[in-house]
Amino acid sequence: MTAPDRPAPQRARGMARVTARVRRGRNAIGDLAMSGSSKLLFPRATDALQAVLLNSAGGITGGDSFALDAGAEPGAKLAMTTQAAERIYRALPGSEPGRVRTRLTLGPGARLDWLPQETMLFDGSALDRGLSIDMAADARLLACEALVFGRTAMGERVTDLRLHDRIDLRIGGALAWADRLRLHGDAAAILARPGVADGAGAVATVIYAAPGAALQTDSLRAMLPGHAGVSALGADLLTLRILSVDAFDLKRHLGPVLRHLSGAELPRPWMI
Repeated sequence: MTAPDRPAPQRARGMARVTARVRRGRNAIGDLAMSGSSKLLFPRATDALQAVLLNSAGGITGGDSFALDAGAEPGAKLAMTTQAAERIYRALPGSEPGRVRTRLTLGPGARLDWLPQETMLFDGSALDRGLSIDMAADARLLACEALVFGRTAMGERVTDLRLHDRIDLRIGGALAWADRLRLHGDAAAILARPGVADGAGAVATVIYAAPGAALQTDSLRAMLPGHAGVSALGADLLTLRILSVDAFDLKRHLGPVLRHLSGAELPRPWMI
């Protein structure tokens, strides 16, 4: 007599969509939709429409699926962050990775700041993540993605990881920048290599695309620590990467850079 098949474990699902639209001279909500474990909160309005993404499932594990579609319509300003760090927990052996898809669109003359808090990867986690950005040639984008490999203060080491991470940026319909990260196996050992991360446990990637963006290169270099670099990929595009020992040190260096490029204070959840 065979044992009955075990029921498939429940998986978290979430979808959210939001756009900023100019209405009566102010930035307001245009399109809005949300379902499952994805929630959107809107703090007190400032110059831009502010939106905070919340995962009510408390994290992501193998087989979970989340999607976000956010945009700034022509002339509008949208600033987005997350309520807290996104935690990627241990996946069951043989399970599909957690899947996250984010799509950002910027219309002519629009401004969008994509500033989620860090994504924290725990031992045994599996994540397949993609960020796709499509912007008009005269739009302004500030985007930051940070990865943290375990909690250093807790003595955690990530020795079993499946990570696929992709970023695609299109400006005026043409591919302007693409970034790929594939990290499988003992992440701590791989990151310890001098030619990879030299022992860093956290990394942030920043994209700044705006008319005259390259003019910020020298001022940013003066702000960065030794384990970071910035490159101008054209007159209107620069990218920056920071390596740090842990999340605290990473945000200590990252905060001034983001404030400088955005010209504003960081979203309130960064201060908590």
